[in-house]
Amino acid sequence: MKSIALKTALSIAEAGLSHAEKSGFKPMAVVVVDDGGRLVAFMRGDGASPGRFELALAKANGCVMLGVGGRALAALNASNPGVVTAAGNAFGGKLFPAPGGVLLRDGQGAIIGAVGVSGDTPDNDEAAAIAGIRAAGIDFQP
Repeated sequence: MKSIALKTALSIAEAGLSHAEKSGFKPMAVVVVDDGGRLVAFMRGDGASPGRFELALAKANGCVMLGVGGRALAALNASNPGVVTAAGNAFGGKLFPAPGGVLLRDGQGAIIGAVGVSGDTPDNDEAAAIAGIRAAGIDFQP
């Protein structure tokens, strides 16, 4: 399975933070993980609290580990929270079922990683993630 390249991951993070700043969002952190949930890139905007890293990582990690976007994870949590709690426990707490976690796919639909953003509302976190991903020209699943 192909994974996200460092140069691409850095461009996603930079474009996501730029979108957040231009949109007047609160300071954010952006994490990009590979197809195994391992950290590839991380950027924290000026003024973003240090805990944003862990939240963004948990959003991205949950997407990769369960193979769905953050919106689908949030829906699963709403309908069956026990499943999400169990999965979070299995992943050492690294699962945050909320918009702002976005799955990355290659042109054939294979998972190549995920982006997690934290700092503002879940919808704004997701908007920043998607802006970064679109700037890199990658397929995604919110």
